[in-house]
Amino acid sequence: MQRFRIMWLYMAWALLLMIGAISATAWVRASGGGAARAADAVAPDPDLTPAPPAPPATRPSAGFKVSIDNFTFQPKEISVPAGATVTWVNHDDVPHTATSTGQPRAFDSRALDTDDKYSFTFKRPGVYHYFCKVHTHMTGTVIVK
Repeated sequence: MQRFRIMWLYMAWALLLMIGAISATAWVRASGGGAARAADAVAPDPDLTPAPPAPPATRPSAGFKVSIDNFTFQPKEISVPAGATVTWVNHDDVPHTATSTGQPRAFDSRALDTDDKYSFTFKRPGVYHYFCKVHTHMTGTVIVK
């Protein structure tokens, strides 16, 4: 009987993983599938005025904050001065990570549960792309000046 319960739990877990993978794939396809291909690029229209720059990220008293909510990093892109500390706060009810894409990894949080925080101090200027290892469609960028 115990063996049957364990087998059933493994099967249920595998089914949930498959459903999650299918849902993530469908979401990525519905949202445009990530990076655009060169063939899909459209030449800019010189008659259009460029969009105004994004507003600067708000700076809380203890540094810069990125909220993780509704399976997104907000703001998706943040500019900070060298030496600034960025703190990610998970407001979702599922775990997420903040993991740099570069090798070796500049930063890599553990899985953050609801309301967990992770902070990293960016000492060197550069562009740091990152993602969630649990939900790889979640991406963001920290620009250090």
